[in-house]
Amino acid sequence: MWKVGDLVVRPSYGRDICFMIVGLDINAGMAILKGLDLRLIADAPFEDLAALTESDWKSYQVAQAKLEHETLRLVQLRRQVEKDKLGYRSEKRKQGPDFFELPGRVLHLDGDGAYLEKCLEVYRRLGIRAVGKNIPEARMADVMVQLLTEHDPDILIITGHDSVLRSAKGADALRLDNYRNSDHFIRAVRAARKFERSLDELIIFAGACQSHYEALLEAGANFASSPERILIHALDPVFLAEQIAYTPINETIDIFQVVKSTITGTEGLGGIESRGKYRIGLPRSRY
Repeated sequence: MWKVGDLVVRPSYGRDICFMIVGLDINAGMAILKGLDLRLIADAPFEDLAALTESDWKSYQVAQAKLEHETLRLVQLRRQVEKDKLGYRSEKRKQGPDFFELPGRVLHLDGDGAYLEKCLEVYRRLGIRAVGKNIPEARMADVMVQLLTEHDPDILIITGHDSVLRSAKGADALRLDNYRNSDHFIRAVRAARKFERSLDELIIFAGACQSHYEALLEAGANFASSPERILIHALDPVFLAEQIAYTPINETIDIFQVVKSTITGTEGLGGIESRGKYRIGLPRSRY
């Protein structure tokens, strides 16, 4: 008998994704599954589950750690190149007052508490001021105004879990009732846009795996998932937020560069032209 917390794969999908069982419907013979590093919630019959072996689990952990480390390395390398371009090492700046940095502030709403903790750790490593709130997708719109008023962010991340029915093709892929949580994300975006209508004052990313990309942008998001209805990585919203937070306020965010900074890339995330949120100031206080 399967139990909550078991790590499994689905043979009918080629064992391509590692899941944790987060719920069981014994009468229906179904398990509710959460992707370990992909923002996907799914269900599967008991007969389509196979246990993840210890060897497979170790290989999976090594591969994921390598992927995340390489993405972080590229982000940090890009940031140093940009600092050099702005003249941080120039003789003029060395002789003048000491500059300090103010990257954009992030409010991150996540339907998954474990993913949120992982994201907050990466924000810290990247030097981004971020506040995280674990809010069920269905309640995000209800608490939006309160949280925006309290934290006054430059960047709002609205994410968690989502999925589209496997049978939804063509015109059916545009129907919101074929998505698990896209309608909740859309309501949350609309609530945020009612609070702040300017697309440059509040930069919004919304969505998760296979989310209704077009409807999220139409609701007022600057960036969203998923153009090709593919799965996105748990850390994709963080790497997208980093690029926005460190793009100077007098520059337009390079849409291709910001999406390329994520693990998934342009098939999983996209957006519209927006301004960055990075400022420098002087002098640095000795206090």
